[in-house]
Amino acid sequence: MRADGRGPDELRPVEIIRGFTRSAPGSVLIRTGRTHVFCTASLEAAVPSWREKSGAGWVTAEYEMLPASTAQRRPRSRLRVDGRTREIERVIGRSLRMAVDMEKMGPRMILLDCDVLQADGGTRTAAITGVYVALCDALAEGRRRGWWGDDVLQAAVAAVSVGIVDGQPVLDLDYAEDVTATVDCNLVMTDRGEWVEVQATGEHAAYTDEQLAAMLKLGRAGIEQLFQTQRDALRGEANGGR
Repeated sequence: MRADGRGPDELRPVEIIRGFTRSAPGSVLIRTGRTHVFCTASLEAAVPSWREKSGAGWVTAEYEMLPASTAQRRPRSRLRVDGRTREIERVIGRSLRMAVDMEKMGPRMILLDCDVLQADGGTRTAAITGVYVALCDALAEGRRRGWWGDDVLQAAVAAVSVGIVDGQPVLDLDYAEDVTATVDCNLVMTDRGEWVEVQATGEHAAYTDEQLAAMLKLGRAGIEQLFQTQRDALRGEANGGR
């Protein structure tokens, strides 16, 4: 039994609120335990200059931990983005590009913004899981504008953390578990069962093939639950901030 009462194979409570604000075509608040991330997806009728000749679309992401998201205030990244933030932005962008057929998007761009309101571990995985729902709403708006058809979405994408804590594989680490984990692993998967990202790091000890297999098994089961949460959110009414 873990400090919060969960078993090793249990997710924290997850809530996805669609339409959290009015301005963006896709807008979501995701809560995974005490980690809360505000995610938006915006549309632009252009792509970066380096992408223009391809005729294809683009999906890119920005990520930020807001100043009061942690106990000690974080300064805003006004002039220089730190290495961790840049790495997470790239993971989010790579992951969500797996969700769409960019050839069918045409020369248009979806910009994803993930802002951490409160952090208690798993911010990047919560961002990926939540912003996928925002992406789906933005794609629906693009269809209404006649930018693309119904076939631009090619897969659902979700993510979760796994780790080795006190010698045992556990799912969905909170901050206290994350800082003591001997192995930390972030997993991103499509609903076709394909891995997008397997990022497993020995923080305080190396790990075996058997431990890696156990973490992948735990992660897959957890992500399958997150896919259901995404589907439930997308079936519901998007009225969080409307």
